[in-house]
Amino acid sequence: MFGFGRKNTPLLGIDISSTAIKLIELSCKAGNSNSPSMSYRVERFAIEPLPFNAVLEKKIADPEMVGQCIRKAVIKAGTKTKRAAVAVAGAMAITKVISLSASFNDAEIENQIQLEADQYITHPLEEVNLDFDVIGPTPNNPAMVDVLLAASRRENVDDRVAALEIAGLTASIVDIEVYAMENAISLLLNDANRTTDSPIAVVDIGSANTTLYVFNKGQIIYTREQNFGGQHLKDDLQRRFGISREEATQKILNNDFSTTPEVEALENFKDSLSQQINRALQFFYSGTTFNHVERVILAGGSAGLSRLDAVVEERLKLPISIANPFQHMSLSPQVNAKDLLCEAPSLMVAVGLALRGF
Repeated sequence: MFGFGRKNTPLLGIDISSTAIKLIELSCKAGNSNSPSMSYRVERFAIEPLPFNAVLEKKIADPEMVGQCIRKAVIKAGTKTKRAAVAVAGAMAITKVISLSASFNDAEIENQIQLEADQYITHPLEEVNLDFDVIGPTPNNPAMVDVLLAASRRENVDDRVAALEIAGLTASIVDIEVYAMENAISLLLNDANRTTDSPIAVVDIGSANTTLYVFNKGQIIYTREQNFGGQHLKDDLQRRFGISREEATQKILNNDFSTTPEVEALENFKDSLSQQINRALQFFYSGTTFNHVERVILAGGSAGLSRLDAVVEERLKLPISIANPFQHMSLSPQVNAKDLLCEAPSLMVAVGLALRGF
């Protein structure tokens, strides 16, 4: 069900976050001798807010409500595409790299995985969706190949499939967020501006959690989730000023921090976020052989807060930039460039999912 290895077009990338549906549709033009890399164009995009508690801790609590919001996003985007890719959170999935005989074909690999899966999966096999992808030869053992095994409880997959069906879409791929993010980061770094081979950190600032991804040599090598996100700023604004959740949300979306107490709340959030990022990086350094990252890229819905990048850069003493997966893409006439740029940091997972079509 995870769709490893299936490449078809077109495909909608739909990120079901805790606060919104984020939809991206891309088209792709193959490279030529003058420009060998693929070129992408943003055909459609839309963001549709989710009602409070429709998604709780990355689990869909109300598939009907989520499905209706996806339908609204599809209508808002104006797309006719019916095939979609969605993702489950990394915490909802089990992944394991195993080594199997290089002589096995796909059917034999699948049979062998079914025989061995109970060694790696803690849930009864009838309660999970399984898929695999052949990564390549096992290092130092040409007679074997490394195979990525992925599994998630059926309810996590089924809820997403059901929500898409309510919206009139078909779930062609159910991915895992970390791999969708990996796709988007690869695209983000597909330029000639890099001067070192040091790892790059991407910090995804979500509503409830902030996730550190460390990317090196084409792969995410480390992830760490912190229980801190944009909701903390929203809660602080509600508590300080007695405003509603919707008013606090709108204030953040508009970067409307005009009074001294509002600015103080924003600066406190920036300081706390800087501490969370620094703490996550220290865990990465202490648990690996690395002691440095080249830079930090901020993603997620809160990444666009006024001067957040400058404050984090000052605190961490590292180069900081804001994620924009569309920096090398062209835009269709239907896409509002200003709106897309404003939302770009929050669309990383949706872009990574849309890229699965190619």
